Amino acid sequence: MEQTEERRALADAVRGLLSGYDARQAASLPAGYDPALWTRLCKEIGVAGLAVPEEYGGAGATLLESCVVLAELGRTLMPAPLFSTVLAGQALLLTTDEEARARLLPGLATGDRTAVVILDPVGAAGSRLTGEAHQVLDASAADTFLVATGDALYEVDAAAPGLTARDADALDPTRRLGTVTLDDTPGRRLPGDNPLPALRDTALVALAAEQVGTATRALELTLDYTKTRVQFGRPIGSFQVLQHRLAEAHVRLEAATAAAEAAADALVSGAPDASERAAVAKVTCSETLQAIAAEMTQMHGGLAITWEHDAHLYLRRAWSSAQLFGTPATHIERLAASLLR
Repeated sequence: MEQTEERRALADAVRGLLSGYDARQAASLPAGYDPALWTRLCKEIGVAGLAVPEEYGGAGATLLESCVVLAELGRTLMPAPLFSTVLAGQALLLTTDEEARARLLPGLATGDRTAVVILDPVGAAGSRLTGEAHQVLDASAADTFLVATGDALYEVDAAAPGLTARDADALDPTRRLGTVTLDDTPGRRLPGDNPLPALRDTALVALAAEQVGTATRALELTLDYTKTRVQFGRPIGSFQVLQHRLAEAHVRLEAATAAAEAAADALVSGAPDASERAAVAKVTCSETLQAIAAEMTQMHGGLAITWEHDAHLYLRRAWSSAQLFGTPATHIERLAASLLR
């Protein structure tokens, strides 16, 4: 993904706006994020509508620009319903239902509507849906659910009978996940091809971008700390063993960044190996963030395990995000099967 002047300006604008907010406080609010911050991100920068076509009130950009913003949110662990909004927008663009697009996309583009995509297997009998989905992003804040059953996409109103959405206990306090239960719930089938494979790849690419942002900031904070923490009369960053570990972390981050960018470019351009690249990005970025977050925790010593310090939050984000949309092991198996074919 080429870092154009426009994308750098977008990243700078988002980073500047986020600098005045605290992720912990935002996550503790009833919505699980700061509605005032979300409004500013949407109204002042237009983050929710970046990948929405202009005819539906968006900016007409691509998923690449959304990934720039997701990386910035990942840097600060700032909770906001951007991930679910981006995924929902892409889901609607996969349908051929012009009425649903015209009705739902403008609200998504302005941030006034929150739509959530469910990728877990859900059974469909006609227009009735039954099943339970776990680790659903922003489930309790959703106005609309877009359920990918494996052969079609269904629109379900959050107030539909038989639907319950409840917050789940999560390892990461800065990301609200939920469990959604559908019990003979009425849904509206949206015409189009099976969206599940494309949505899975989109989710993996978006997550990889966020993970790169998180890993980048975790490494920056760790490097800064090793320059100021003095032990035996010298900064701990001057010890060769830590220099080697930091260098290895940097190399891993460069590889993860390259994997995430290659996957995003492939997905947007429609490359034939886009799905494989998305799986590679998921595996590489998950493992890299876990490794860097572990180094951050170790190099900060006892300070890292206190609630007042952010190191443990980065570690929690690393391990929890690795489980989203399939574990690294799951995607390694998928890659192996693809290569063998």
